[in-house]
Amino acid sequence: MSETLLSLVGVGKSFKEVDALTHVDLEIKSGQVIGLVGGNGAGKTTLLRLMAGVMEPSKGTIMFQEKPVSSMRSKLGVVPESTGLYSRLTAWENIRYHSRIYGIDDEVAWNRVNHFAGMLDITDALSRHTKGFSRGMRQKTALLRALAHGPDILLLDEPTAGLDVTSARTVRRLVGQLRDEGGTVIYSTHHLAEAQQVCDRIVIVHNGTIRADGSPDELLHETGQQSLEEAYVSLTSDKARARSEDDKKESKLAKWWRRFLTGSTPDYKEVSEDE
Repeated sequence: MSETLLSLVGVGKSFKEVDALTHVDLEIKSGQVIGLVGGNGAGKTTLLRLMAGVMEPSKGTIMFQEKPVSSMRSKLGVVPESTGLYSRLTAWENIRYHSRIYGIDDEVAWNRVNHFAGMLDITDALSRHTKGFSRGMRQKTALLRALAHGPDILLLDEPTAGLDVTSARTVRRLVGQLRDEGGTVIYSTHHLAEAQQVCDRIVIVHNGTIRADGSPDELLHETGQQSLEEAYVSLTSDKARARSEDDKKESKLAKWWRRFLTGSTPDYKEVSEDE
């Protein structure tokens, strides 16, 4: 029987007058790929940040194995949309820096990285500086960085955004391999077809609320529709609100994720061109 890893009960998050999320109840069990699907401004990124312990909910509780998620960050691996790599470091140095923060021995981290690097076709690039890396190569490096400390849950924020077809397919194959090995992945995307292809369970987020939660077949049965696209449209027929998540500078988003990834802001400011 699958173990409950992450539990959200009555969770809400407000930013001044804006309710980004309203009364979210979710239970994340081990060995699944769970898709968070919704349009821009639906609340997906806010929900990911709360699950990662980067932000505190305005109401409700978020527990990782019955402990506050904010105290269990070492159990989580996060790949934000902005990868936040240090361009003066090699891919491996970026990964090693991150894993050392979590107290992981270099040899252990290296073995974990090599386990997945071949599949991502990035083994030969681990010794290269990330300055000049393509979007796909940065994303692959960020994936390896998030996996190096052996997290129980991997949280992916739009992991294939901006990637070419081959790189996106490689990322999806890696997610499938993680599931086959018993891993748990939370996969945020606004592409319903991608979620259907990758995820065992789909959580539809719209205007800060959970509109549906179940397998693709369960969503079709619940809505009486013939396709997931039709099911999604029927569940989100009310007008989408204006985007309220991070309307400001992207650098603020990058700083939030960097605080999670490094525990504090590094002394030096050199980051890659994707921030």
